[in-house]
Amino acid sequence: MRKILQIAILIAGATGCGLSARADTAVQIGGAYALMNKPAAAVAGSVILVPGGDGVLGVQPDGSFSSLKGNQLVRTRKAYSAQGLASLTIDSGVNLAAAVKFMQTVAAPVTIVATSRGSLRVAGGLSAKPSAIVLTSAFLDDVKGAVGTPSALPRTLVVHHRQDGCKKTPPTAVDPFKAWGGAKVSVSWITGGTDQGDPCQARGYHGFAGQDAAVVSIVSTFAKSR
Repeated sequence: MRKILQIAILIAGATGCGLSARADTAVQIGGAYALMNKPAAAVAGSVILVPGGDGVLGVQPDGSFSSLKGNQLVRTRKAYSAQGLASLTIDSGVNLAAAVKFMQTVAAPVTIVATSRGSLRVAGGLSAKPSAIVLTSAFLDDVKGAVGTPSALPRTLVVHHRQDGCKKTPPTAVDPFKAWGGAKVSVSWITGGTDQGDPCQARGYHGFAGQDAAVVSIVSTFAKSR
């Protein structure tokens, strides 16, 4: 893996997400950038956040970025620091397996957390042996096809809203995925919050609008468990 991990750490200005005054740090992995956030105190592990949509954040070397600011994982990326976890929010050009290997040197254990269309990238990171994965509002049928066999899964958590109205992420897909994954898969349901606009976008139940704190708590507890 010669030079697959090139790390450029540049302190950026605050992004204005309102979750933390601490600045994002730009980290270069291969030829693309990701956003790093680390707690000031001891680190209990790390989460790699894989946004939905087209995955394009447009991260710059100074830590600024231009897109997907409302995506559920992006807007809560700094909240994981309060839970004792480092977070790495990856842009579309970042190789997920390389990101896992990098974070294993920073703050193990490493959990991949992917939301919505970002869940389609999870299979590409499994060769790096993450400790666990979390699938939020995920394309579960497609994940099964990409992973191929449940034996390839690490410990896995599905977080889904019971009223998710997106056609690609119906709540009815959760139980078949759990049955397919067996003991490796656990499920946490979210209810309530607000639902506005496109049912497949971040302002609705699909994006856990109004329930960010609950999602961060559930994901953090799972990532820190053994």
